[in-house]
Amino acid sequence: MARSTLPWAAALAAAATVAGFVMHPTEVQASPPGTKDVTAVLFEWNFASVARECTTALGPAGYGYVQVSPPAEHIPGAQWWTSYQPVSYKIAGRLGDRTAFQNMVNTCHAAGVKVVVDAVVNHMSAGGGTGTGGSSYGKYTYPGLYSSYDFDDCTAHISNYQDRANVQNCELVGLADLDTGEDYVRSAVAQHLNDLLSLGVDGFRVDAAKHIPSADLADIKSRLSDPSVYWKQEVIHGSGEAVQPAEYTGHGDVQEFRYAYDLKRVFTNENLAHLKNHGAGWGYLSSGVAGVFVDNHDTERNGSTLSYKDGATYTLANVFMLAWPYGAPDINSGYEFSDRDAGPPNGGRVDACWQDGWKCQHAWPEIQRMVAFRNATRGAAVTDWWDNGGDAIAFGRGGRGYVAINHEAGSLTRTYQTSLPAGTYCNVQNNTTVTVNGSGQFTATLGGHTALAIHAGRPSC
Repeated sequence: MARSTLPWAAALAAAATVAGFVMHPTEVQASPPGTKDVTAVLFEWNFASVARECTTALGPAGYGYVQVSPPAEHIPGAQWWTSYQPVSYKIAGRLGDRTAFQNMVNTCHAAGVKVVVDAVVNHMSAGGGTGTGGSSYGKYTYPGLYSSYDFDDCTAHISNYQDRANVQNCELVGLADLDTGEDYVRSAVAQHLNDLLSLGVDGFRVDAAKHIPSADLADIKSRLSDPSVYWKQEVIHGSGEAVQPAEYTGHGDVQEFRYAYDLKRVFTNENLAHLKNHGAGWGYLSSGVAGVFVDNHDTERNGSTLSYKDGATYTLANVFMLAWPYGAPDINSGYEFSDRDAGPPNGGRVDACWQDGWKCQHAWPEIQRMVAFRNATRGAAVTDWWDNGGDAIAFGRGGRGYVAINHEAGSLTRTYQTSLPAGTYCNVQNNTTVTVNGSGQFTATLGGHTALAIHAGRPSC
């Protein structure tokens, strides 16, 4: 959602803590279907650039999904958050038109990559004017789509996260809040999502889901041409708040923000040894309904998580996430920024990774190669855990893979015990050879702030 650029973002970030909660009794196993559950979130990439990346990088690397930024017509402006203020449901934003979108979906599918759309359905805009596709609009008037009767009566800003009605009926930073309890609104939102499904979209990330009653979202989803479509919801946990993530697991995955907050704390201020039971054991949602990430477009801007600016620490956190069997991981891939409002370079056109400010985290070799590791080890439990009590850890994934992470300042040499068959393996972190003996052991030296990862899918480099 378009919120991290404004003063109240700090208050929202501060509200999120690591307290646990009771699981929802009707929780469903809604993790991404298929054998590949890693999503590359190409934040503010235009559709033509996404299509090319699916072919040249995402498909070959083993990414199962690509998530694209909101495609709907939105308010004008260069800032990234203008994409999160829709003014119609036409595909007519800065990232491309309907033809470009359809071509992107087809191209990604041909590369074996499914497409998730970041869907903005909680609200519309905060003002009036002419949208990126030529539509005229006012804050509560969207000709041919919505009128003032379709918005909630509360026109004040959300001010009390302990009050459910305030959170779900009032306006998120002044954005006109749709009355999703109204049948017409539910129908209009479903029609928008069905239109995207007709173009081949495979799932949705529901922006600002916390501000929409769970029952309303369940009703909207029931109206879709594919009611079982993949569904990932943004519901930020806040201790003592009226609306909690577990309320939403009955109809899809929920993004587990505490996972990202805690990774930052552990990787910067505590010891990696603490990660031995990371996941549901920390009071999080169960693995089958959790969407996880090291950072996203909001958190990298408000500082509540690690980001590309953290260098090797950020890389190692992503390596851990992809190696650890909890949740369905998103890899955030955006662009450099000093101004947190700044929109995408070249209006979203990516000519090449690591040029014009595009960071392309999904293609960092240490991260990208862990996608295949995750695919190769899927379904295997954690085995052979080792730690030094500090910032060096190692663990296996049964007989399918093994990873070691040295977040200490100096190098580390030791013999690791694995459950892997004897043989030669490729350390996908740096393309060097590792030999496992008949006892499942190998000896290796890891430099400070580096990792090692071997798996059965890469017997040689």
